Amino acid sequence: MAFSYGAQGFVLLLMAASLLAVGEAKTIVVGGSEGWRFGFNYTDWALQNSPFYINDKLVFKYAPPSDSSSHAYSVYVLPDLWSYITCDFRRAKLLANERQGSGEGFVVVLNMWRPYYFASGGQNGALCSEGLMKFFAVPLPRWN
Repeated sequence: MAFSYGAQGFVLLLMAASLLAVGEAKTIVVGGSEGWRFGFNYTDWALQNSPFYINDKLVFKYAPPSDSSSHAYSVYVLPDLWSYITCDFRRAKLLANERQGSGEGFVVVLNMWRPYYFASGGQNGALCSEGLMKFFAVPLPRWN
């Protein structure tokens, strides 16, 4: 009986340890080669590129608007899940305006263990409301 309990405990310990990352923080370009743009599903991207870890860096790269007919992108962090679901930007914090994503992009460090709800505020939140230009990340602890 003791052996069985020990084996189960060991398996549980291995499973818990696998949830914690060991090593250096990563720098991850949001959207990969697609960058931050309209028409790309960032919720799917986040699921495919997770898990994220504390101190990982997310880089938002996007072109500034070239004229009045092009999309103006930005990056906001929304305060809670309801604001994220409804694309309510009233209490959101602007992280990067429409020009800060050019060149090397804008970097956000996931420095705390909490949900980060990201969305584009472009076109008064319409890009977020389409359901594509938003995603969330909950970084996991990392062993150093």
